Amino acid sequence: MKTMILAAGLAAAFATTAVADTETYTLDPSHSQIVFDYNHLGFSTTTGMFSGFEGTIEFDAENPADSSVEVDFPTDSLITGWDGRTKHFLTDDFFGAEENPEISFKSTSIEVTGDDTGEITGDLTINGITKPITIDATMTQMGEHPMEKKPWVGFDGTTTIVRSDFDMGQFAPYVSDEVQVRISIEAMKADAE
Repeated sequence: MKTMILAAGLAAAFATTAVADTETYTLDPSHSQIVFDYNHLGFSTTTGMFSGFEGTIEFDAENPADSSVEVDFPTDSLITGWDGRTKHFLTDDFFGAEENPEISFKSTSIEVTGDDTGEITGDLTINGITKPITIDATMTQMGEHPMEKKPWVGFDGTTTIVRSDFDMGQFAPYVSDEVQVRISIEAMKADAE
């Protein structure tokens, strides 16, 4: 998740914007989150969330495909809504938070797919294992933040992660191996005063 979503959205939405140089945007950790859900034994859909992001987007408006994004967040920022489940998820059975305290994403390519959409491909590291993923991203809004009075941008994105790819496949296939991920991120222009 290293700002993976932002880069795609920025790249796509800025495809028609005329800006001279690369611009740096930093994540707003108070308004950025990753929500995931999975099927539990066919009885329910269970949800969890990560927050506390740090990350940057390096956006090249003249050539959005040359933009990049990086995001990091603490593994133990996990929230599941039930303490017992959260504690279990943070053990070596799943995220291995003690040995792997951070989850990260670093983009490797961006493909602009529309006026405000894009696909961000990059390396996701969870549980000490790095695998490529692709995020479908949409820029939700870009402009001056009404309270902060500085350039701001927002993105939504989706992807699917296979738990067993990251050595977290316990209880599969009874508990779904595929996890649906929704990302919503806000970022501010780094040099804005």
